Amino acid sequence: MDQATRVLIVEDDPDIREATAEYLSSRAFAIDAAENGEEMRAALEKAVPDLVLLDLGLPGEDGLSLASYLRERHDVAIIMVTGAGEVVDRVVGLEVGADDYVAKPFEMRELLARMKSVLRRTRRGSAPEAGIASATGRKTVRIGACTLDLAAYRLLGANGEEIPLTGMEFSLLRAFTEHPNQVLSRDRLLTLTRNREWEPFDRSIDIRIARLRRKVEADPERPALLRTVRGTGYMYVPASTQ
Repeated sequence: MDQATRVLIVEDDPDIREATAEYLSSRAFAIDAAENGEEMRAALEKAVPDLVLLDLGLPGEDGLSLASYLRERHDVAIIMVTGAGEVVDRVVGLEVGADDYVAKPFEMRELLARMKSVLRRTRRGSAPEAGIASATGRKTVRIGACTLDLAAYRLLGANGEEIPLTGMEFSLLRAFTEHPNQVLSRDRLLTLTRNREWEPFDRSIDIRIARLRRKVEADPERPALLRTVRGTGYMYVPASTQ
């Protein structure tokens, strides 16, 4: 793993925090640590990490609200660290923007494997690829009232405001716009976004599409652009063909 990979550990248990920091430091990660939301924000002001290990059960401001805070402001990978019985909160954590979760008590080797997997996914989703921009300059695609800027990796709202996107969300939107009016299975979407290590039945695809609907649909509860094809997958229907 590249030595430049920076990890922020947000954990109120000092034993877990220190043991995790020591293990990951020995694997050439750059480590920052915080025990609560206030310290997390202070650490972010100094350096934005590549990945955040975020304890769900923090006292005061909990991991769910901090995950929302991170996702709204930074394109970082997030792994939620949960208690063994917090199944519902794990799902909510994924819905608010976490990329994966690991349950306590966890094996350090499992944690490391999950971190590497998440970093591969997020970096593939956000790394520039040849052929995105046209030879004459910037390429844009309309998605409802929004504009997807394929060269600058940005989604702009109706008034030109930038709407935050994760790398995976950008890759999904690009895949949909390149295959309009086609039913795309979860497996096909994984291939198009180059995230083959995900499982096609992983709820992460559904969760990310739900988040995209809140960003591009006029009515996310009745999606007209990113439609569900029951039992098959999803289909992007451009506004001009509706």
